Amino acid sequence: MKIILTHEVSGLGTAGDVVDVKDGYARNYLVPRGFAIRWTKGGEKDVEQIRRGRKIREIATIEQANEVKGQLEGVSVKLAVRAGDAGRLFGSVTPADVASAIKAAGGPDVDKRRVELGSPIKTLGAHQVSVRLHAEVVAKLGVEVVAA
Repeated sequence: MKIILTHEVSGLGTAGDVVDVKDGYARNYLVPRGFAIRWTKGGEKDVEQIRRGRKIREIATIEQANEVKGQLEGVSVKLAVRAGDAGRLFGSVTPADVASAIKAAGGPDVDKRRVELGSPIKTLGAHQVSVRLHAEVVAKLGVEVVAA
């Protein structure tokens, strides 16, 4: 099935790309979550609009991405959340929480869709988080989750 990506999907493509995926993956995962729309001839107009929006938000060059990576890796991020006695969180830490904590710690403004947690953060302590700044540049930073 041909689809148009509306958000970046790791391992598949970025917003505005037209890709071919298996029918079930598109129907059951990508389209319901808003990551993609079905490809149509009229949808080609949407592709240009999505690409323009992506260019505005995107870091243009690898040099810029490396500069932002240096800023990110120099930031110490602490995230205060509610937790129980055993160190388990009430809920979990989301990419939006991490992006706002980076901004609050004095780091650069990071889009929440670029933050990759790997596995959900549901415990207190130090965790490793990746931020995909460019197709070839990924910043790794430590996030310390503390009880509020």
